[in-house]
Amino acid sequence: MNEYTYPILFGVIIGVAIRLVMLRADYRQYPTYLHGKVIHISLGFIAASLGTIAVPAIMELEFTAVTFLTIAASQFREVRNMERNTLTELDAYELVPRGNTYIEGIAIAFEARNYLVIFTSLLATLSFLVWNIWVGLAVSFVCFFIVRKFMSGKTLKDIVKIEYVQPHFEGAGLYVDNIYIMNIGLPQRQEEIGEYGMGFVLTPKNFNVRSTIANLGQRQAILHDISISMGVFRDSGTPALVPLIKRDLDDGRIGVFVLPQERDKEKAIKIIGAVPVLENAIRMPSESKANKDKEDLK
Repeated sequence: MNEYTYPILFGVIIGVAIRLVMLRADYRQYPTYLHGKVIHISLGFIAASLGTIAVPAIMELEFTAVTFLTIAASQFREVRNMERNTLTELDAYELVPRGNTYIEGIAIAFEARNYLVIFTSLLATLSFLVWNIWVGLAVSFVCFFIVRKFMSGKTLKDIVKIEYVQPHFEGAGLYVDNIYIMNIGLPQRQEEIGEYGMGFVLTPKNFNVRSTIANLGQRQAILHDISISMGVFRDSGTPALVPLIKRDLDDGRIGVFVLPQERDKEKAIKIIGAVPVLENAIRMPSESKANKDKEDLK
């Protein structure tokens, strides 16, 4: 053993611990299978080792040894590809799919978490070597709270107002409030929708939100999450029972039509409110130069 043994062990342990914190199963139930967890914990160990060893390498003036971090970056990009391919294959067997936008967001998150592990291990080891283990622990706790912050982004309840509206028929047309959803001609399907159907209207809180909730990937994420959490009254080969979201073209509201097996309005509103705002769906039209120039003219 030498002077770097304990700092390296400390940095690796902190990095793996941070990865374990980020590897939690939630209502999306991914990853829960054993082999998936083993893969991500192993990659977390590699990321922690890379971040930790970089500090002694720099202190020993072995600057060429730090170049392996660039190799690590290319390897962790493969993590994103692995997650994307796996979830895309699984999505074909979902009654209500996640959608490509949701899958891409999950894949990016898994890649980014390995980089967070690298930075945490690097800072923890550096603090241990420069000062002592107590400072290293303090820095680790700060990194822990930063990581938790990165894990929790905006949810729909932050950007929209959610109201329950009972779906209704006007002839063969199915409506949620005044938003047209689809055409249902079979009386049997109309009865099933009347018994099991639930509708919600999501009203954007500002102009930017209109574009965000109009994104088809964001809409599919809403349908997937509520169907996973509350069940769905449908099977393969029943297109009339597919949950749908349609948009009011006049004011940007969206009407959500779902057929949950558990009909609980308050719970459904909470679930919709907890749906993450997908990074790839966020739009900021008010920040465009054209809109800003228009405001200046006023």
